[in-house]
Amino acid sequence: MKHLISLITFIIGFISTMYSQNYTSYFTGNSNDVITFPSGGVCLMGGATEDDNAMTWFLQQANGGDILVLRASGSNGYNNYMYSGLEVNINSVETIVFNDSSASNEPYIHQRIEKAEAIWIAGGDQWDYVSYWRDSPIDSLINDALTNRNIVIGGTSAGMAIQGGFYFSAENGTVTSTTALSDPFDSRVTIGHTPFISNQYLSDVITDTHYDDPDRKGRHVVFLSRILVDYGIVAKGIACDEYTAICIDSDGIARVYGSYPTYDDNAYFIQPNCELLSNTPENCSLGTPLDWNLGNSAMKAYVVKGTSNGLNTFDLNNWETGTGGSWENWYVDNGVLNEQTANQPNCQTLSLTQIDDNELFKIYPNPARDIVSITFNLAGSYPMSIKIINGLGQEVERIILTNSNEVHIKTSHIPIGVYFIKLTNSDNSTFVKKLMIK
Repeated sequence: MKHLISLITFIIGFISTMYSQNYTSYFTGNSNDVITFPSGGVCLMGGATEDDNAMTWFLQQANGGDILVLRASGSNGYNNYMYSGLEVNINSVETIVFNDSSASNEPYIHQRIEKAEAIWIAGGDQWDYVSYWRDSPIDSLINDALTNRNIVIGGTSAGMAIQGGFYFSAENGTVTSTTALSDPFDSRVTIGHTPFISNQYLSDVITDTHYDDPDRKGRHVVFLSRILVDYGIVAKGIACDEYTAICIDSDGIARVYGSYPTYDDNAYFIQPNCELLSNTPENCSLGTPLDWNLGNSAMKAYVVKGTSNGLNTFDLNNWETGTGGSWENWYVDNGVLNEQTANQPNCQTLSLTQIDDNELFKIYPNPARDIVSITFNLAGSYPMSIKIINGLGQEVERIILTNSNEVHIKTSHIPIGVYFIKLTNSDNSTFVKKLMIK
């Protein structure tokens, strides 16, 4: 009996030890929790050495609170760097390394997320993060912290790659620009859209990193083309060169940090050309090179130099206002990406029959979520029909009208993205305006 009890004790101890090894924690600082009021925001880094000025911004957004570093490989390299290396007053830094997916169910990790004022996601393999955390308590708790406690979140390399509403999951390994451009449906082009990390201003964005080494512009463009073809959503791209960082405040202003002019550090804000009624690629299909030209203007990219003071900016509220950068047209011919200097786009209103910003045809709210209202004042004529059209030129909603000055359309079933409202009038004139669904 004595030996049996000893054996049972040993087995319980062994199982407990094995179970506890599904994560490793490294703690630095004050073990007494403090509650502060973080200022929110997102910090995205390109994947090489951390930019000290951007990381200082990230830590300051925590307002003296507790920093939680989450990773699936490595150890405690961030602890001393964040706690004392940047001379920002914070309460503590804890790094938790997930050794496997079972750690996502650990109550201790849940508690640490609930107490953090800032969460940093390290580099590594983003498929680890997606497969470990998606549809688990981890992403739910992170999103709750973003929504209800306004924490600041950030990440580098893989930690940046998972921050958008769309994300390259790397489920089948990484993919090069050459491979993706030659076949947009290669098995390694894996784009996730199942809800994951819910960042404000990034709901229709897919990010990419290491833009300069190796060159990832081409594959990023393929990601955008696939989102358009697969989902009918005109998504956008945000990317960083390796030593560049983007810090987005709670007002949607993105500041770009780097070492320009000593080094050519850039951030990129890419969107299918908003001035085109349809952004549909000429050819995005299995086994053939991507063609997305549209008159050498398929996409608009704002390229911003990263500086030590982060003075160069881009406004994510309208995606057309920036400082310290330059506009380019990007387009793909037979699997080859081309870049040309270009003018700033005007993304606000598109028209088949050009109209000014007057009272003839108004949309509100815009962006919309659950319902959109449209009012008319068409000077003797009246609207006959309204269509909502997606970025592929496909009709997603049609309303036949009688003599009316206003209509309300439910939009809660329409996926997020950029759409167009096409109004056909009783005199057969046609008007088109942009509609954002958030």
